[in-house]
Amino acid sequence: MPIIIILLVLIIILLVTNIRVVPQATEFVIERLGTYYTTWETGLHFKVPLVDRVAKRISLKEQVMDFAPQPVITKDNVTMQIDTIVFYQVTDAKLYTYGVERPILAIESLTATTLRNIIGDMELDHTLTSRDVINSRITAALDQATDKWGIKVNRVELKNIVPPRDIQDAMEKQMRAERERREAILRAEGEKQAAILLAEAEKEKKIREGQGEAESIMLVQKAQADAIRLLNEACPSREVLTLKAYESFMKAADGQATKIIIPSEIQGLAGLAAREWGILKTAEDELVKKLEAASAAPAENCAEPSA
Repeated sequence: MPIIIILLVLIIILLVTNIRVVPQATEFVIERLGTYYTTWETGLHFKVPLVDRVAKRISLKEQVMDFAPQPVITKDNVTMQIDTIVFYQVTDAKLYTYGVERPILAIESLTATTLRNIIGDMELDHTLTSRDVINSRITAALDQATDKWGIKVNRVELKNIVPPRDIQDAMEKQMRAERERREAILRAEGEKQAAILLAEAEKEKKIREGQGEAESIMLVQKAQADAIRLLNEACPSREVLTLKAYESFMKAADGQATKIIIPSEIQGLAGLAAREWGILKTAEDELVKKLEAASAAPAENCAEPSA
């Protein structure tokens, strides 16, 4: 009886220890008697004791591999260091287990050789500015080569491109010279624009001054035309016109001219004024004499009675 119980306990322990639970995004490769039998997916499974064994546990998640820098030579014989990052995912557990001995090493070696082939056909400047092209070509080459290994290469990224130190110094000098050239061009453009704006401002100033002078002259001429029109509407006599001419002559006399031509009408008017002034002066002298005589007569009358 105790032997049976012990056997039952051993059988139960054996059965329990051969129960396997496969987690999410994981697959188990099962071998029976040393050969591939099946692939367990997510769920509860029972392994036949002493017959089946779990050959490999494989994660189906996307994985990342960061490879060490690889020396590559460009088409123009420049040696530089490039390190890559590969994103891959296992799509077939059986092929991944039996397709290649060391899948990670195989991917790393294949990445290095493919990278050397691609960079060998490109010059340095093209290499530094064509990361997307290099990434696409490496991804396509690796994806095609790893299909038979049950691996899907999603993408490959160039992490760093490190040229030699002397090349870096030359690139820095070239970049500095390019910045200085652009700065000089921008400064010259700024000075040019400033000169153009100043010239346009001076031109606009002269135009506005000319327009102001023209408007001023137009206003003066209009005022004179209005004055002449009003004078004509008043039907002036010849004497009035002569006086107007005399006023114009007085304004002309205020200038810097050394010779003035006097019209005959104004000369006649001036003579007339002189004659009138002479008559008035004579009348004034006679009036003064009469007043002196009148004031002397009473003084004589007062002197006779006293005698």
